[in-house]
Amino acid sequence: MNHENDERESLISELSERLLNGILKENPTFVLLLGMCPTLAVTTCAVNGLGMGVTTMVVLALSNLFISLLRKVIPDKIRIPAFIVIIASFVTMVELLLKAYIPSLYSALGLYIPLIVVNCIILGRAEAYAYSHGPFLSLFDGIGMGMGFTIALTIIGSFRELLGAGTLFNANVMPKGYVPVSIFIMAPGAFFVLAMLTAIQNAIKIAGEKKGKDMSKIQSGCGKDCEACATGCSLKPKEEAKAKEVKEVKEVKEEKASVKEEVKDIAPLQSVDEVKSEVKTAKDEVEVKEEKPVKAKEKASKPKKETSKKEPVKEEKVTTEVKEEVKAEVKEEVKDDDDELELLDLTDYKNAIKKTQGTAKKPTRKKASMEKAQAMLFKAEKELKEENND
Repeated sequence: MNHENDERESLISELSERLLNGILKENPTFVLLLGMCPTLAVTTCAVNGLGMGVTTMVVLALSNLFISLLRKVIPDKIRIPAFIVIIASFVTMVELLLKAYIPSLYSALGLYIPLIVVNCIILGRAEAYAYSHGPFLSLFDGIGMGMGFTIALTIIGSFRELLGAGTLFNANVMPKGYVPVSIFIMAPGAFFVLAMLTAIQNAIKIAGEKKGKDMSKIQSGCGKDCEACATGCSLKPKEEAKAKEVKEVKEVKEEKASVKEEVKDIAPLQSVDEVKSEVKTAKDEVEVKEEKPVKAKEKASKPKKETSKKEPVKEEKVTTEVKEEVKAEVKEEVKDDDDELELLDLTDYKNAIKKTQGTAKKPTRKKASMEKAQAMLFKAEKELKEENND
């Protein structure tokens, strides 16, 4: 129930705002200065101004309603011709009704009734509001604009009739001694009266600004709802700050939406089981890496007795390596059946074999025959084996 009441109140406030917008904020004659042709030509008296205003209001309200109902059907490229056809249909209907039921008003307005078709107020509201809003709001917008136009024409016609003829709605108002100023009934009088009324409006606006009132809504001429406007052209500092916050929030929402779209384009995420398996494999790799240094430490912390058992194996490897090196040297140095070679002493052989790292200096060399070198090498190997066995 509360939700329905809120909706009703909001709808009523929007409809009343549309009426006040046409009468005061965006009055088509005094604020927007539209439809000057009928305003200046027809308003020779109050009756003519009222009749022209009511006729225009009926056409404006009905055309706004039908254009709003057909806004989703009318193609965008041919909307202006479609608007003119709809407006012309209602103007023809109103003209026939005036000719049938109010012939005096029809004869007084004359050619200006068909010219309602090209009135910029009607076409402007169809383009600016009815083509982009719902039917109820468009209907009340047309009524509000029509009422503002009617009030403006009636006021101008009343002033011209009062000053130019001394009457008001064909009734004598001025005293008998009043001399009418006939220029106000003529064409120049329309310009004079319109200028006077516009000057009065500007004087009221300036007086209100001096008193500190917000008079920016009067004569704004932007064609939009100033209450819901976020451009900041006629807002107070606090309202401007709110408008900026609203813009920032919109920008943040747009950025989030764009990020979501980008995430959708990325490859789909892995399943929970795949993620768990990847985590397990990573943990296993970490544990293996941690176990390797522990094993190295255990090997380093073992007693020297274990290493002494393996020493003969190392010495045997070393002896074989030394033998191969000596044979290689002997083969390189033996050229063209050369009987003399550079050989090592037995003691030097023993020391060279015992040095596993091979950092000792090279021993002194002596010259001997090939047979003596082989005998010395065999004896050195024999003595090393006996020492190892002991």
